[in-house]
Amino acid sequence: QVQLVESGGGSVQAGGSLRLSCAASAYTYSTYCMAWFRQPPGKERVWVASIYNRGNTKYADSVKDRFTISQDNNANTVYLQMNSLKPEDTAMYYCAAGPLVVSNCVFKHWGPGTQINVSS
Repeated sequence: QVQLVESGGGSVQAGGSLRLSCAASAYTYSTYCMAWFRQPPGKERVWVASIYNRGNTKYADSVKDRFTISQDNNANTVYLQMNSLKPEDTAMYYCAAGPLVVSNCVFKHWGPGTQINVSS
């Protein structure tokens, strides 16, 4: 059973930085995607950033050039470095993971989420 647990959430003022971590256990996919999603208060969950084979990354336009997704060498932990935070970044942030199948990410596993609050 794959388990994902996020950490690093908290409150910060606009312009500040936070780093989120997602620790994965029992993740055995040889080809994989890991990603961050977020759900602002009262809104639907949206995709933020992904990392997949050989360190390829993709970002939503809303966070491009401010957020950086990365993995450790063992690929058991994924990070989201968040810089220049804005109030609109306030959300519950979720880590997700799944196989890369026919060049598509299939997110099957989700963490419980960690809250980020950005004040103006």
